[in-house]
Amino acid sequence: MIDTDSSSVQTTFASLHKVIMANQHDDITSCHTDTDQTFPRSEMNQDRIYLDYNATTPLEPEVIQAISTALQEAWGNPSSNYIAGTKAKAIINVARENVAKMVGGKAEDIIFTSGGTEANNLVLHTAVEHFRRSCEPAEREEGQRNCQNGSAGLPHIITSNVEHDSVKLAAQQLQRDGKADVTFVPVSKVTARLEVEDVIATVRPNTCLISIMLANNETGVIMPLQEICQRIKSLNKQRLRPRILLHTDAAQALGKIRVDACELGVDYLTIVGHKFYAPRIGALYVNGPGERTPLYPMLFGGGQERNFRPGTENTPMIAGLGKAAELVTSNLSDYESHMKSIKVYLEERLKAVFEEKIHFNSHYPGSDILPNTCNVSILGPQLQGWKVLSNCKRLLASIGAACHSDSGNKPSHILLNCGVPAEAAANALRLSVGRGTSKADVDVVVEDLKDTVQLLEEMD
Repeated sequence: MIDTDSSSVQTTFASLHKVIMANQHDDITSCHTDTDQTFPRSEMNQDRIYLDYNATTPLEPEVIQAISTALQEAWGNPSSNYIAGTKAKAIINVARENVAKMVGGKAEDIIFTSGGTEANNLVLHTAVEHFRRSCEPAEREEGQRNCQNGSAGLPHIITSNVEHDSVKLAAQQLQRDGKADVTFVPVSKVTARLEVEDVIATVRPNTCLISIMLANNETGVIMPLQEICQRIKSLNKQRLRPRILLHTDAAQALGKIRVDACELGVDYLTIVGHKFYAPRIGALYVNGPGERTPLYPMLFGGGQERNFRPGTENTPMIAGLGKAAELVTSNLSDYESHMKSIKVYLEERLKAVFEEKIHFNSHYPGSDILPNTCNVSILGPQLQGWKVLSNCKRLLASIGAACHSDSGNKPSHILLNCGVPAEAAANALRLSVGRGTSKADVDVVVEDLKDTVQLLEEMD
């Protein structure tokens, strides 16, 4: 039987993490970019300090407890009428309410998915399918005329050149398959933001979707989503249907800054649990799915999630997602202020130690930045980011997005697109603090970096 006592559960998971880390110690020392295999210091070898919270986060103890309780008491099929099934359905309903509250929506606006990648793909699939179905049958058969005003063109998608691969590659695949045209609008090399006027300038009569991340995972730059949505809604009033749909991938923003889908004005918002101390499961906010906002399934099956995403629900992971969302709603201001103060201290210590060698890749004039993200380069010919991390004895961090860890030691295309010089981008370290990161942790990390830089420079 599973012991659901909170202290027992926490002890069990902490012990498990220590075993995992002991087995993987050598691998982590040689490659710090495999970020999904690392855990924060409190859960692992006490010599290591984890500063890669933009890659993934551990589970909060309350989240572990919610998952454990669901595994033990709500193991039934949520579609069944007996008690284990009805308990599962009740847990899912509560979780749906909590996730909706976190993003300023209603419970009926939340569709649970396997993660952010599925949610993002579902939005792009929907936009193209909705455009196709909105065209008159005769015009669809011609294949040469846009259903809106008779102009030639496939459905057109607008996104940025700094998106997560689950948007970028999905859009590129639609383009290769001849199902859509895609415009990747470049961010400003001064502000690293997507400028509103640049987006508006790319709108076409056949534009069906604009998909822009809320905050960048490498620079921490927060995009002007609300302004973009306001401008597009004004354009939509002047257009014939179908309207331009609006989507944001909010993976990096949730749990760090306030996110309200209604205030932003989006039709879709992607939710990724493992970025805010929940398990690896996700959800998609849809403003009135199937009614105010179209949503077309990619999967077909038993009718779960109102047929938008069929498949027997993963009750324990949904329970964990709901609990994590509840914690965000209750504690966001504390989380945000703590992370911001620690990040400021980290940047101050880095400047004090490395002086003119330091180059911040997350400082841009006029742009707001996530409270936890510090992307920094220590300048020098032998101080490439991968080399520094490979020689650090205490720090666990990354040189960029975890999903790009197989791209070798090339500079991040995200940083290059944001105007970071190539020599600085090659040396980049993405340091992202978490809810439990302390000033003492920062002191240890900066000393570790100082020793590592000295070692590499002496080897040169």
